Amino acid sequence: MKKINKTNAMRILESMNINYDYSTYECEDGKVDGVSVAHKTGQNPEIVFKTLVSIGHSKELYVFCIPVEYELNLKKAAKAAEEKNIELLPLKDLTKNTGYVRGGCSPIGMKKHYKTFIDESALLHDKILVSGGIIGIQLILKPDDLIKAAEASYEDLV
Repeated sequence: MKKINKTNAMRILESMNINYDYSTYECEDGKVDGVSVAHKTGQNPEIVFKTLVSIGHSKELYVFCIPVEYELNLKKAAKAAEEKNIELLPLKDLTKNTGYVRGGCSPIGMKKHYKTFIDESALLHDKILVSGGIIGIQLILKPDDLIKAAEASYEDLV
């Protein structure tokens, strides 16, 4: 594995004494969607989770992590967030609210802490992968460690 510069998400995990590993992948082809990343890292898409940022009826932001092959069920997401309804945050607002770009959005270390939910299917696996905070790096960690680091909770989201 090539030497990489640590991301903010990695520094946070280390400051919390949370064990993690990471995987890198080539992104020059522009294919940074979750399914492509799963293939590039040689991982089962069921353990590769994408991070979606949404906005509720109240204008509060929420973070949802779900397996890359699935779509967020907006009704279930609204229920988890205790919102009347919820929609995905427009892409143009992602970086200014999170500090991250599409394809490199980690549930750990956003500019501000938002209420975060991890799909309960994560509990079926010893380890899952989430973005490391930049395109090209995936963090590999235990689901309960992600819950701790992201101050998240498990919910049925897909």
